[in-house]
Amino acid sequence: MFSFAYYALAVVVALAIGGCVWALRHQRVHRRHGALQSLMDNADRLEADLKDCRDRLQRAHAVMSVSPDVPAAGEVEAQQAVDSGLRALLRQRLWIRDRGAEASQRELDDAVAALVRARHQLEPRLRALDDAHAALDTAVREHIHKDF
Repeated sequence: MFSFAYYALAVVVALAIGGCVWALRHQRVHRRHGALQSLMDNADRLEADLKDCRDRLQRAHAVMSVSPDVPAAGEVEAQQAVDSGLRALLRQRLWIRDRGAEASQRELDDAVAALVRARHQLEPRLRALDDAHAALDTAVREHIHKDF
């Protein structure tokens, strides 16, 4: 009787330990998958934001340009800044492709945090660009209204 209870207890303990190991492994795999998905999603969002910023800048500079062949003030610098951001994002995507599978969880979490920070830094600039564009539209309308 004692040996049967002892073996049954050993089996229960082994199953409990196995269940805990499985649960921890499953949680780790799930967290890793979530981090990779978040990394890709944030990279996509940042790319869309940068391209949107580039389009808005091009429209604003087109309105301010004196001649289509002459860049407006600050146009080259703004384009270089957006291009630099897109190149950095490409480097991040290449890192994900080349190292994402074997990267540590900390590296993945750090990469996600970096992309989130970049998007948060870009948001006020996009709002400022919207404000400047609205002010430019108002000024152009007022100028046209004065001429007629």
